[in-house]
Amino acid sequence: MNCYLMNRERVVGKILELFVSKKGDSSRTSKEKLTVDENGVWEDKFYGKEPNRSLLITSLDSYNLAKGKNISVAHGTLGENILMDYNPYMLNVGTQIRVGEVILEISQSCTLCKSLTKIDNRLPKLLKNDRGVFARVIKSGHIHKSDEVSILYFKYDSKEL
Repeated sequence: MNCYLMNRERVVGKILELFVSKKGDSSRTSKEKLTVDENGVWEDKFYGKEPNRSLLITSLDSYNLAKGKNISVAHGTLGENILMDYNPYMLNVGTQIRVGEVILEISQSCTLCKSLTKIDNRLPKLLKNDRGVFARVIKSGHIHKSDEVSILYFKYDSKEL
């Protein structure tokens, strides 16, 4: 059995960077603002492909893990749309967050990507549980750099209670 704990909305962090993947371009394009709806990020090559994986959210902690092993990784390289200063990796599937005017629901942990070996062979194993989380869009709108990140609902698994 799953249950939701509804507290007052609690600010936990802020957006540091925003990115899109353009067709035919292997690197990520930095943006000041993202427009998102239930199909994902406008302008992104993955728009409309998998609604439960509409956005990839990564924490600065992932880059710090790599840096701690002397692996230089530029922001955006992990494939994220959103880079924030809050670590979302322990948020359970179903947890809802507000980012600016947008509401997102955590849908799954990010799977390993073999393309990370092009940067460093150690990177996939190092970031196995710390690369990011996917989210689906619950409420459409705009996300800006420096927007606050708030937890709206934290979903607990009954095994945790």
